[in-house]
Amino acid sequence: MSYKKEMPNNQYTEEHGYIISPPDRTLVIVAIFLVIIGIMAIFSAGSSKAIMEGLNPLHFTVRQFLWLIGGIFGASYFARHDYKMLKQYTMPLAITVIVMLALVQFTQFGLTVNGAKRWFVCGPLQFQPSELAKPAVILMFASLFCKNNSIFDSNKFPYYFMFAIMLLFIYKQPNLSMIILLLMTILAIIYMSGGASAKQILCWFGAGALFVSMFIRDYQKQRILVWLDPNKDPLNAGYNIIQSLIAFASGGFFGVGYGNSKQKLSWLPEGHTDFIFAVIAEEFGFLGCFFIICLFAMFVQRGFIIASRSPDMFGKLLSIGITFSIGFQALMNISVASSALPATGIPLPFISYGGSSLFISLCMLGVLLNISKKRVQRIRPYHEQRYI
Repeated sequence: MSYKKEMPNNQYTEEHGYIISPPDRTLVIVAIFLVIIGIMAIFSAGSSKAIMEGLNPLHFTVRQFLWLIGGIFGASYFARHDYKMLKQYTMPLAITVIVMLALVQFTQFGLTVNGAKRWFVCGPLQFQPSELAKPAVILMFASLFCKNNSIFDSNKFPYYFMFAIMLLFIYKQPNLSMIILLLMTILAIIYMSGGASAKQILCWFGAGALFVSMFIRDYQKQRILVWLDPNKDPLNAGYNIIQSLIAFASGGFFGVGYGNSKQKLSWLPEGHTDFIFAVIAEEFGFLGCFFIICLFAMFVQRGFIIASRSPDMFGKLLSIGITFSIGFQALMNISVASSALPATGIPLPFISYGGSSLFISLCMLGVLLNISKKRVQRIRPYHEQRYI
């Protein structure tokens, strides 16, 4: 009896030496839970925001749901197509990101919201090109370091230059949190490729932090000072932090109940976006927060397992980059909402309102699921061989 008849869900590919299996089910379940929680939280926190702006209470929920449909199609597409084909799109995708970032800064396609010019607007379409920079940078560095982990290889310099241009445009928006996320993701990829030791990574991290601090604007310095003592400016720079902490305190252990948050009504301005975790904390309490943190921890764990089982270095680095990017972004958002870090404008993946963030996160999830389908062959004697 052939192996295919015995195990219809798995297909052993002798030519490539790995097993084709179904996508990682645990990862799919975790993503479904996060997306459902996100839609529920946006409906709760966004309805009051929409009413205050004179919009339909379902305005933000419907828009997020439409992006969710697009993201599901994107995730399905990338989950079905071989991730190795993405290598050929490394340069076109990087150029696309740079062009879109330039259009945002220098043309009428750019839209300024809350003092930040981050949105590309063309008719009804509104998109953040900096979100597209995440998969572009991950793909770029995974492609560069999968075969040659030398950092100072001259063939890599044109890509470094393109990355520097991306950072410059993102700095102009300004979006310091995205710069930090991209730099940390790159360090993770380089470390996992073997291109640098842990000691070197720590040295570069310190040098990078010092370099970034030289370009911090005055209002960003004010955020750091206020973060240390929010009561120094309770009605201005410290306002969001104080209101977020009040939401956490009000939620207690079990929460006040779904839809019963008071902070979302008018006290927490960005309750459906950057501070949505604070609204969740108020409505679902410690238990709800712990559940969401566990979901992201499971996401990161499954991502690292997928990386360890990847049959090639490109898939390993790609999965590491995607997993670290989403996990570190979640850590930053949760830390900001709980005042463990200074306030930054970065959404909570899969949960915060923001179509471009949700769409890109789901597409990266699709790539990760595709990598999970290809697993390294377990080496055993032929008569004892079993496939898992």
